[in-house]
Amino acid sequence: MTGTRWLDADEQRAWRAYLQMQARLTARLGRQLQADAGLSLADYHVLVQLTEAPDGRLRPYELQRSLEWEQSRLSHHLARMQRRGLVGREECPSDARGAFVVITDAGRRAIETAAPGHVDAVRRYFLDGLDRGQLAELERLATQVIERLGQDACPAEAGRCPDEPADAGR
Repeated sequence: MTGTRWLDADEQRAWRAYLQMQARLTARLGRQLQADAGLSLADYHVLVQLTEAPDGRLRPYELQRSLEWEQSRLSHHLARMQRRGLVGREECPSDARGAFVVITDAGRRAIETAAPGHVDAVRRYFLDGLDRGQLAELERLATQVIERLGQDACPAEAGRCPDEPADAGR
């Protein structure tokens, strides 16, 4: 393959360190949530989105977009959470084909149980190791990468992202 810009030694070390940090941090946070509240990290992410939404409910495509999950992953995960009583579905009165994903009372109790330990773990494993300058730099770098990903995610000529539903409120 010609024209490939291979990673130099510095780039490769930085990239691999980032991947290892992300994998270890995700695993550690996942184990903490499971032990403290019986939730997976994915459960927690879904519940956070719902608790921050008006009336604790979102359309599935809104949840999919905010989590950046594939539709099949979201559908399967929501089905598992629904069987456990953490979320439910409500019909959408303005769209006969649509539905809302809603947090249940059990889902609220679960995230209320999980949140204090999760925040403590985020502090212990991540934030407490950084000073305010490093934290600001991390935010700047992460925002820069996020903006770059946003530029590439939905080319203007495509009209919509490949994973965005055609009826996503346009």
